[in-house]
Amino acid sequence: MVDDVMYLKKVDGPRSVTLADGSVMSRADLPEPDTRRWVASRKAAVVRGVVYGLITQSEALERYGISDDEFMEWVRAVTDHGEAALKATASAAKMAAPIPISSLESLRADRATKPTEHGFHDGLM
Repeated sequence: MVDDVMYLKKVDGPRSVTLADGSVMSRADLPEPDTRRWVASRKAAVVRGVVYGLITQSEALERYGISDDEFMEWVRAVTDHGEAALKATASAAKMAAPIPISSLESLRADRATKPTEHGFHDGLM
């Protein structure tokens, strides 16, 4: 008799996280490392993954070959205007001037101070 054995790839950090709305995001929900076409939903997934601690910001930058400035633009767009602001067709003229944020850590610190009754944290998305 052959036992069914499943092996899990060793990863740093959690395999999944619970988002503010109670849904679960896993590493399988992140875009592939070789992503070249960055639609709004993929950018939003990377931002959610970092904000909720699924992957680190440095891991995201390296994995996807994006700059710190580009990533912070994504974070700023979502923070200021929601995920729709990540669409390449969104007109900058239609959006208000961005509100500067000092760093991703300030977002995490703010989120960490707002635990919910279930022990999850309310956050950006």
